[in-house]
Amino acid sequence: MADAAEMDEILTAFRRFSVHGDTKASGKELNGKNWAKLCKDCKINDGKNVSGTDVDIVFSKVKQKTSRVITYEEFQMALQELAPKRFKGQSKEEALESIFKLVEGREPSNAGVTKVAKAPALDRLTDASRYTGSHKERFDGSGRGKGREGREELVENTGYVGAYKNAGTYTQKK
Repeated sequence: MADAAEMDEILTAFRRFSVHGDTKASGKELNGKNWAKLCKDCKINDGKNVSGTDVDIVFSKVKQKTSRVITYEEFQMALQELAPKRFKGQSKEEALESIFKLVEGREPSNAGVTKVAKAPALDRLTDASRYTGSHKERFDGSGRGKGREGREELVENTGYVGAYKNAGTYTQKK
């Protein structure tokens, strides 16, 4: 079996994967999606000896009947289930050591995550200085939006009537 330092690193990896993608996760339970991600990122799921289906079956085997997550103890049992299958030529103990080496100290990778597109067309479409018509009035000279002032016709409650602003131009009909 692995020594205490290795087990701490495996526990750390378990916690990192258990909170990945879930802001409300406590780090004490691992769901099926994150279990599959752990197996893929740590290269337990090699596509030949261990497939995604095998990973899902082992998860279903070790979890409680009504539960959707596994605890750290169940996680260790799942690794023990997968070890002989992943490392066929080794004994159970050697296979378990090898699978612990794959997992320890790892964290979720973000490879393949969608990046923000920065294309010339996007720059052209979001350039406020090129806006015309009523849209032009919604932005100031620097391109920043005016907020509510730019969207709505705000009423001035000063008591001053707009028609009388130019006092010299107002003439009464006779």
